[in-house]
Amino acid sequence: MELPRHGLGGAPMGNLFESVTDEQASATVDAAWDRGVRLFDTAPHYGLGLSERRMGAALAGRSGYVLSTKVGRLLVPTSSREDRDGEGFDVPAAIERVWDFSGDGVRRSLEESLDRLGLPAVDIVLIHDPDDHVDQAIAEAYPALAELRDQGVVKAIGVGMNQWQAPLRFVRETGIDVVMLAGRYTLLDQSGLPLLEECVERGVRVLAAGVFNSGILATHEPSGTYDYRPAPAELVERARSIAAVCERHGVTLPQAAMAFPLRHPAIASIVVGARAPEEVHTNAALWSRPVTDTLWAELEAEGLLPA
Repeated sequence: MELPRHGLGGAPMGNLFESVTDEQASATVDAAWDRGVRLFDTAPHYGLGLSERRMGAALAGRSGYVLSTKVGRLLVPTSSREDRDGEGFDVPAAIERVWDFSGDGVRRSLEESLDRLGLPAVDIVLIHDPDDHVDQAIAEAYPALAELRDQGVVKAIGVGMNQWQAPLRFVRETGIDVVMLAGRYTLLDQSGLPLLEECVERGVRVLAAGVFNSGILATHEPSGTYDYRPAPAELVERARSIAAVCERHGVTLPQAAMAFPLRHPAIASIVVGARAPEEVHTNAALWSRPVTDTLWAELEAEGLLPA
């Protein structure tokens, strides 16, 4: 399966941090489509299913795209008295997430995702954040997905995480096709290199997510969050130093942040979230501009990137 070079991440469509309307979510997908984006990613976790429902509605009637969703969290009714979701999404807390990496849980999760999406199939299914359940995910979730792949129900299977060590186990111990690696191969964090090198050796494709490290690299003047927490001062200063070098080469920090991961041969695509059409158009305008090798060479010479 050919993976498009740029993808739209669906977490903001699930009201990550702040609410967006159905109309705005649909317009965001429309904008991405108009800019040539044909890779779309979502998950039950994103807004307790809201992202999947909105993504499916926006993609209905279209063809020629690659769609991924995830398994590992089942959505079940809750008796909680909390009004809003406590995991960063501005949605009612009438549903809760239950970890389930069993074979039956994986099959049920995918079936329920297809129902929310309103689509007959997805292309890629990723085991989502099995940080505390790696052994079970390898022993039970992976074989269930491999069977679905063998049956032609899905085209590719993999794992999606914010760390590189556990995905490395999946690459070495299973036959996954894809890894979604969030935030561990960016301008500020290249810790995921051992995973990427193994992926090259084994022919596993990598989707690079979190290329802005949740916000610090999203604007030319670094600020905001790093891995969804207030950015430490030393990282803000390092990002400013990178931005200064970028500026000498006529490049902005977010432009460099999107270009950098795609330099590695393991990485097939970057997946960038957006909550409004304007963000899509801004990102697309930046990734369409070339970044010269002289920028990377100077960043290496300044010790801001590894040689």
